[in-house]
Amino acid sequence: MKTIIKMIAALTVIAGFQTAAMAETKVVYHVNDVENATAAMRNASNHLDADPTAKIIFVTHSKGVDFLIDGAADKNGNPYNINVEKLMARGVQFDVCNNTLVSRKIDPKTVLPGAKIVPSGVAEIAKLEAKEGFAYLKP
Repeated sequence: MKTIIKMIAALTVIAGFQTAAMAETKVVYHVNDVENATAAMRNASNHLDADPTAKIIFVTHSKGVDFLIDGAADKNGNPYNINVEKLMARGVQFDVCNNTLVSRKIDPKTVLPGAKIVPSGVAEIAKLEAKEGFAYLKP
């Protein structure tokens, strides 16, 4: 009887590992400074190269929303929208904090098409981590 119980316990452990291994990888990339946007997008692209099934959401607030505004470019004049659109085509979601838009008087109509405006960037990160099982990355 003890042998059967040990075998059942071992099979339960193995099944748990298999379920965990098959679970979708969900990651929230936190961007609150435009200076980190290019590196964050490169990280996400590399992440998807390694795991094409990963669910990635960028959550932006403060100066991190700047790269998701129409016409925004990095310090070298390279437009951000090209990499944003490439990542969106790979299933990456970009969230923009409405509190930031309001406090900085940024017109929501200037946010890149396809980006989602959420009420609060930090609340969105907390929800994704606590309630939806997303891992947190801060490039």
